[in-house]
Amino acid sequence: MTLDPQAKKTALRGITYGLYLIGTKDQEGDGVNAFAGNWLTQTSFDPPLVALAAKAGTHSQQQIAESGVFSVNILASGSKEMATAFFRPVTVEDDKLGGYTFTRGETGTPIFKDALSYFECKVVDTIERGDHYIYIGEVVSAGVHREGEPMTLKETGFYYGG
Repeated sequence: MTLDPQAKKTALRGITYGLYLIGTKDQEGDGVNAFAGNWLTQTSFDPPLVALAAKAGTHSQQQIAESGVFSVNILASGSKEMATAFFRPVTVEDDKLGGYTFTRGETGTPIFKDALSYFECKVVDTIERGDHYIYIGEVVSAGVHREGEPMTLKETGFYYGG
């Protein structure tokens, strides 16, 4: 069987995704970071579990591996500018990360004020395959800032995958 690279790319890009801000922290809890991520899905109701893929070797992936926690901030539709700010390294200045106001959740990971809602996870399993690590996280905390439609990757015109 031969894999057609263009067909593979087109087919895999047909998977629908949201676009989220994934918050991370150092093991000691002093340093925080966040990245725009889209490889995320719920995998269980009881207990509530999600699967998150993080690119191997990145600062955020290493923070998740060391601290064992991460947060997921659900962005509102139309928040492309905010998401784009987290496609590159960000810094903390006062109470802002990447220029956006945040607080620390129960796990110490960033929770963004401008997000619709959020949840925090404790890593319960890790799969090391390919160029991303897959973290299975148990939801340990959640909150809602406001109602709205969640952002999708498609609305941004960005592609990740394939």
